[in-house]
Amino acid sequence: MHTFAELIARGRARGSRSQGLRVRLREATATAHQSLDARIAASNLTSLACYRHFLEATAAALIPLEAALEDSNVNAVVKDWQERARTQAIRSDLARIGGQVLPLPSVKRLSHAETLGVLYVLEGSRLGARYLLRTVSASSDPMVANATAYLGHGSVSLWQTFLAVLNRKSRIADEAGAVAGSIMAFNLFGRAFARP
Repeated sequence: MHTFAELIARGRARGSRSQGLRVRLREATATAHQSLDARIAASNLTSLACYRHFLEATAAALIPLEAALEDSNVNAVVKDWQERARTQAIRSDLARIGGQVLPLPSVKRLSHAETLGVLYVLEGSRLGARYLLRTVSASSDPMVANATAYLGHGSVSLWQTFLAVLNRKSRIADEAGAVAGSIMAFNLFGRAFARP
């Protein structure tokens, strides 16, 4: 027979296990995430030059990451990958504003766990994209305001459905691999945004 306090503690432990991987990924990437957010927040995305740089830097990391996911059988992790992939959307925006597509070097083939980590970063970026979309759409420059295929891609529900996948995988054997994948993805974005 368990006491009420023991039952509450067991329920909390069960809940934290189901969100454990998400929490570990968030904690492992917190510094890199804050740094990237601060760099983006410092840019005036309503200006054509700044928005072009934002899209070029984003594409520089996104394109090799999405290619690595496809080479690593991402469909085994998320069945709706074709709805999630944003390479064509960002290429379209760059073409619209006269930007260049200069991807960073290819990313190695990813393990199943690393794939989860990379997806955590890419799918999580949809939340920030929705916020940035409001800013960009309000630009007085029609070239900027109309180049929003990337920021407006997909629905916010894609993040929720990814979280369901992540929760199902919360007890994966290779948590370190998932963390490594998420850190690698953030580092790639950091390198891309550091380019002139």
